[in-house]
Amino acid sequence: MKILFIGDIVGSPGRKIVHDRLADILAQRQIDLCIINCENSASGFGVTPRIAEELYAAGADVLTSGNHIWKRKEIVEYFPQQPRLLRPANFPQVSPGQGLYVGEKKGVRYAVLNLQGRTFMTPIDDPFAVANSELAKIPDGVKVVIVDMHAEATSEKIAMGWHLDGKVSAVLGTHTHVATADWRVLPHGTAYITDVGMTGPHDSVIGMEKEGILGHFRDTTMPTRFVVAEGDVQMNCVSIDVDETTGRARSIERLNFRLD
Repeated sequence: MKILFIGDIVGSPGRKIVHDRLADILAQRQIDLCIINCENSASGFGVTPRIAEELYAAGADVLTSGNHIWKRKEIVEYFPQQPRLLRPANFPQVSPGQGLYVGEKKGVRYAVLNLQGRTFMTPIDDPFAVANSELAKIPDGVKVVIVDMHAEATSEKIAMGWHLDGKVSAVLGTHTHVATADWRVLPHGTAYITDVGMTGPHDSVIGMEKEGILGHFRDTTMPTRFVVAEGDVQMNCVSIDVDETTGRARSIERLNFRLD
């Protein structure tokens, strides 16, 4: 099974490259399953039902998210209608939605699990313990399992990779918007990368206009409005080849596409 995982979409530039290029990429690379982290797709913060539906129409099978998922209030009522939109499973259980989705594509059953780290982030439930409990819910016949580990700390993402090595097909880091160079298949068959990167304007500071961010760092006493940038639009993603009979990853490759 060939899987494409697309890093955090940032604003309308990120949505545009997905709209314009994703269908061709899926066809040319014979992708079976497409997963996108969408949590920054609405003007850089959150996602709306309309945007989620646009991403499904563009080719996404499952959408994952992270700490900004609640930025758009209309998404709360959308969760019960669309199980393929995930929020981190270790959010409090009273939170709308789910962090695990089990589906089928081209005759192969698969699962997608969304987790969020706690280091330098909101101290929610333990992602390691929740990973164990959520994986136990997956039916025995489901071998292909992809995990989005949405976290700030490199060490916490790497730790999750080792924690789940051999238990899932891939652990893919999101949130920091900067693609890392450590993609590999771990010893027991789990594909891993610390951060997939960002889908959006790279002539920016992690997707936002440079001047606003520079002003924030130069004078931390003044409020700053962050605005999504526009230049050098790129799609950071990884392609994973998984043996659907065992769930072990054969390979992981980091890919980068430009709007042009």
